[in-house]
This record gives sequence, structure tokens and C-alpha cells, in this order.
Amino acid sequence: MFEKILIANRGEIALRIQRACREMGIKTVAIHSEADADAKYVMLADESVCIGPPPSRDSYLNIPAIISAAEVTDAQAIHPGYGFLSENADFAERVENSGFVFIGPTAASIRMMGDKISAKNAMKKVGVPCVPGSEGAVPDDPKEIRKLAATIGYPVIIKAAGGGGGRGMRVVHTEAALVNAVTMTRTEAQNAFNNPVVYLEKFLEKPRHIEIQVLADEHKNAIYLGERDCSMQRRHQKIIEEGPAPLIKPRLIERIGERCADACRKLGYRGAGTFEFLYENDEFYFIEMNTRVQVEHPVTEMITGVDIVQEQIRVAAGLKLRYRQRDIVKRGHAIECRINAENAYTFVPSPGRITQYHVAGGPGIRYDSHVYANYYVPPHYDSLIGKLIAYGDTREQAIARMKVALSEMVIEGIQTNIALHQELMNDAAFVRGGASIHYLEEKMAALKSIQTDS
Repeated sequence: MFEKILIANRGEIALRIQRACREMGIKTVAIHSEADADAKYVMLADESVCIGPPPSRDSYLNIPAIISAAEVTDAQAIHPGYGFLSENADFAERVENSGFVFIGPTAASIRMMGDKISAKNAMKKVGVPCVPGSEGAVPDDPKEIRKLAATIGYPVIIKAAGGGGGRGMRVVHTEAALVNAVTMTRTEAQNAFNNPVVYLEKFLEKPRHIEIQVLADEHKNAIYLGERDCSMQRRHQKIIEEGPAPLIKPRLIERIGERCADACRKLGYRGAGTFEFLYENDEFYFIEMNTRVQVEHPVTEMITGVDIVQEQIRVAAGLKLRYRQRDIVKRGHAIECRINAENAYTFVPSPGRITQYHVAGGPGIRYDSHVYANYYVPPHYDSLIGKLIAYGDTREQAIARMKVALSEMVIEGIQTNIALHQELMNDAAFVRGGASIHYLEEKMAALKSIQTDS
């Protein structure tokens, strides 16, 4: 097992990884920008290294600075968390070539799954169902583009091959708008991902977003840890996640979960990962694989009892998984609300100093956060400041506990989206379960329309 791990991230995930390491008796190195010098995880780390000024490109995305920090602190491995460089194959390669262990999949796996076209092709080969669409990149000939879309059937969605986070996507309902939309998406993809390749898929009208958590080791052992429903989202950014997914037959989850685990074995995947699907009419359609720990991993930890971060570390050290599929038993229900420093309804970021701070507690409540009273939320990074997780024997109990927890939360000095979460916990469609990925945006649009009219 490693003696010292460098955590190449910030915020709540840096603290989460640090806690896993401390429990395992592993020393930690926290890297940080100048803006994060007073962060909780920096103060709690065994060692810390400032790697640059506040902008991400000069600090958390600065590969040479991160490698140098690992060298000067004599760390043995680097955990990338999520976001930043976590799915950057070049970074994984540089880490390994510099003599350190990358706590994640191989660079080859990251590259394969980072390109949406190669990922879909790989999934088709191993029997994972995919959304009907183009076999590869959209051709340049406008006539061929129209022919391809007609074969798939409108509406279609244009996606950037190197995309992610909801960027590089455009829905087209008519042939007249198709070619221009392809051109615009290519330009966006080039600017955002330095990769102009786009592909076409059938646009599902009312799908849900269901994801399967997997763990695999280098000894060809792979398991799935059940599913999460991440359908409550805005602009492809998740707001609420829960597990198990309501109103989906367990046998369907079992079938798709086994396919995901089998895919890991066939592809030689190593580490934690998430297969993301659109789900509609009892069918799952693969859209992408995240080759890292997810923001919403606590949902799965709560219902399975598996510490996903510790398993990541063990697998990276060359150990076998501690679990077999028969060991994984889902118990109860868990819901996660992402607490963001932003206006609850306009979603405008709200950096600044937290003047009053009180964390919720009670049975079944977990709160993962790096902030504290008098903490200054910097304007340079993602607005996520915490994750509130409620667990119950039933979904109804989890919702009830979440309502209580949200009512106890006090975060003053900045704006947060707690009010939105409180509203959604009482929303009839959410309480009923099974809302589509478009539900929240439609709800917010309707609310904005009412406010405009009044």
C-alpha cells in the first residue's frame, strides 16, 4: 500500500480523498492555488504545496507544477478526484512516466472513453446498448448529412466527440436546420475541446439519466454497485441524484449492470467508473463513460456500504477487489442535493465570504463539504460548496430526512440553491419519481414565464 498520496484537486473531493487516506493510514499532500491557501483540506494535510495563482490553467491544470509537487514531497501516487485533469489521458501518462502511480484507469482507457465515438464503438463490440446514431464522425457532404439524419429519424442531437459537461450539443428537429447546426457545433467543439469531430444520435424525447457504478481491478475482476438516477438536471448539469432509481424493475438494472461489469473485464478497465445511460420505455442507451470518481458517489456508498475512494486506492496499488458481485446488496435509499454558491433560480454564481454557517445533522444525514464559517468562496472555480446526502430505509423516509436537513442548513453571506432543493423535495413530479432529464428546465422556464407575466 502507498505511504503517501498527492491529491491533485481542490474543494470537497480533495477533503473526501484525504479522509479516505487518513483512515487507511496513508499520508497526504495537498496541492493548492493561492486562492485556496486557507482551505480546510490544506490545513489538515500532512504536507501542502502551492502550485500557482488562482486561475485553474495556472494551478490545478498545470501538469508540470503538479508533477514537481509530487517529486519534492516524495509522494508515490496521485489521485485526480473529478474534474480538472481527472479524465486527461496525457496527464495520466505523464504521471506514470514520471514514476508515480495514477489512481485511475490507464491512459489508453481514458482516451478510448474520452472520445464519444470510440467509446460507443467499444460498447457496441462488448454488447452494451447504445443510442441509434452515426457509426462515426458526421461526413462533410451536406447531402450525406441529410441522408444520415433521415435514416436515424428526427429529432436528432449533434454531439461533440470530445465533449462533456453538457457542452458541444445541439438538438435539431427539421432537415432545414441540420447542416447549419452541424457547422455551428463543429466550431464550438473545436473552440471548447480542440476537436471539431461531431456525431449524430437519435434525440430521445423524455428519457431519464441513469448511471451504473462499477469497480474493476487489474486482475480482471469487475463488479457493479447498482444504479443512480441523475435526471433532475439543468443544462446537463446534475442538481439531485438518488439511488436506487425509482420505478425501474430490479431485473432491468441487474441485466444492464452485468453488461457493464462484463464490458470492464473485456476492455481491461481498472479502477472506479460510471456507465451513463439514457433510459426510456424500459430500454437503456449508453451515452458515455466517466473514468473517474463521480460527484454523486456518496449515494452509492450509502446504499451499498462500499467505500469507493478506498477501493480506487487499493486497486491502484495492485490489490484485488475486496468484493464479489454476490457481496453487493443494496439497502435503503439515498438522495444527494448539490449545494452550490449561486442564486437558486437564476443560477448566477455567488462567490464571497460565508458569515454564518451551520451544518445539518441527525439520523441518516451525511454532509461532504470543505467550507466553514468565515470561509471565502473564490470566484475562480465551480460553484459546488457541499453535498447533502440523506439516507432512509425507504425513499419516502430519505425525502423526509432531506427536508428536515435542508431546513436546518444555515449558509449566510452568499447566495445558495438551498431554496430550490426545498422546493424540489415538495415537487409532485419528484416525489412521484421517474421525471425526465427535461423536467427541471421545463419547470424553471414555466416559473420564469409566470414571473415575467406578473
